[in-house]
Amino acid sequence: MSRIGKLPITVPANVTVTIENNLVTVKGPKGELTRQINKDMILKLEDGHLTVERPSDDKEHRAMHGLSRTLINNMVIGVTDGFAKTLEINGVGYRAAKQGENINFTLGFSHPVVKEPPAGITFEVPAPNKIVVKGANKETVGAVAADIRTLRPPEPYKGKGIRYEGEVVRRKAGKAGAKGKK
Repeated sequence: MSRIGKLPITVPANVTVTIENNLVTVKGPKGELTRQINKDMILKLEDGHLTVERPSDDKEHRAMHGLSRTLINNMVIGVTDGFAKTLEINGVGYRAAKQGENINFTLGFSHPVVKEPPAGITFEVPAPNKIVVKGANKETVGAVAADIRTLRPPEPYKGKGIRYEGEVVRRKAGKAGAKGKK
C-alpha cells in the first residue's frame, strides 16, 4: 500500500470539494482549481476527509495512487494558503522593478525584459534583487519561476544571474593565468 496514497486529505471548513467522473473541483478563499484525476482511482469524500483508493495492485494503479492523492492535496493547500517561490538576482546592475502587474528586469542586456504574469499568478518585488511568485496552482508557480530563472541563469564563474532562494551554484575557478609562457 502506498504510504502517501493511503493518507486521508483533510478538507478545511472554508473549502468545498466536488467530484464528478473523477473531475475534482476545489474552491476556497484563494480561488478555484480543477483537475482530471485518473479514471481508475476511487475518490471518496466523507465528513471533511477525502480518500483516494486504488482498484488493484497493478503497477499502473500503484503508481497513480500516491500521485493522485498528492495532486488533490496540493489543490486544497493552494486554495487555502497558496504557494510561493522566491527568486534572487545577483550581479552588478541586475535588478527588477514592478510596473503595474508586470515585472521589468534589467539583466545586462541592451534592452529591458518585461515579464507578464499568467492568470492566477501575482508577482511581488520586496527588494530590487528579490522576486516572489505567488499563486494557488503549485505547478504554475513553479513553471513561472523557472521561466523567470531562464532569463539569466546563474553562471558558475561569478555567480551572476537569477537563482532560487537558497539555491547553491557550484563555482568554478577562473583562468589560472599564463604562468611559464614566454
